Amino acid sequence: MRHFLGIFFSRYILAAIVAWAVAQLLKVILTLCMTKRFDSSRVFGSGGMPSSHSSMSVALLTTIGLRVGFDSAVFAVAFCFACVVMYDAAGVRRSTGKNAATLNQLMDLLSGQGYVSDEERLKELVGHTPLQVAAGAVLGIVIGYLFGTVNVAA
Repeated sequence: MRHFLGIFFSRYILAAIVAWAVAQLLKVILTLCMTKRFDSSRVFGSGGMPSSHSSMSVALLTTIGLRVGFDSAVFAVAFCFACVVMYDAAGVRRSTGKNAATLNQLMDLLSGQGYVSDEERLKELVGHTPLQVAAGAVLGIVIGYLFGTVNVAA
């Protein structure tokens, strides 16, 4: 049990979780500022500014680099992981969102003409623009730097 609880006190995991949480909080705040209404789907939803996936993976990467070493094998694995996450966010998942928007428009058109019944709309906000990914990465670097350099009594 002690080892299991240790997961929650790992500076590496905490850095990743804090980076994700801060990014999600920023999404809520930015949406509130832009639309003047609270959107509860932004609390845990994907897509939007900044990328929480990018911030989480880069915070982990940065913390590992600062604590274990930028020339370590574990840093190399974290680097590759962060690259795949950011590529997926700005590439594959962004394309998925564009496809969903097109399919939703088609379903609206066909539904209006009586060809199909009302179906559940596909989620369109699943990916990120390159700017959103970059903003998430910068946030991850800042949070990772804090977790990687601040020494706490063990």
